[in-house]
Amino acid sequence: MPNFNTTRKSIAVSVTGPVVKLLSKTPLTPNALTLIGFLITLGAAVLIAIDHLVAGGVTLLVAALFDMLDGALARSTGKTSKFGAILDSSLDRVSEAVIFIGLVALFARNGMDWESVLCVVALLGSFMVSYLRARMEGLGIECTAGFFTRPERVALMVLGLLLSSIDHVLIIAVGLLALLSILSAGQRMIFAWRRTSAT
Repeated sequence: MPNFNTTRKSIAVSVTGPVVKLLSKTPLTPNALTLIGFLITLGAAVLIAIDHLVAGGVTLLVAALFDMLDGALARSTGKTSKFGAILDSSLDRVSEAVIFIGLVALFARNGMDWESVLCVVALLGSFMVSYLRARMEGLGIECTAGFFTRPERVALMVLGLLLSSIDHVLIIAVGLLALLSILSAGQRMIFAWRRTSAT
């Protein structure tokens, strides 16, 4: 969905632009921002695991801001690097995993078995969405498919955490994460099949 992607990127630029200008005048590097964002995500996961869900949601939102800033700072300062891209992508995957681990720890402690399984399904779907894009791009195929990518997953998780005081909202959010991630992975698989069948 190119139009949606363009709109999303425009919003991200308008949000991060002023902050990036300030950061470019500091000694902070893009990789440092990536690591700081990851550490904040770890804090969010701990808060979730000990049942401070709203605080976890706020913390995850802050981490998401750092996730937008590292790439923007790299492009703005000309400090893009292959290692930086690998580090960012790798920690993105680990960040998603630790949030779900925090949720599983919370659910398991409260005897919520099927909710824990739902978290694992959501994590698997999330990983498949990201993996399919990376695999296609590794084969030289530009991946333009997939409506439910990392920014949407993070936004839905933050929303579920912030509204967790409302009955079943967090479970619904996790269920939607699982369903929409699987659908998006399927969309990318079909896209890959069509592109590779045409060559």
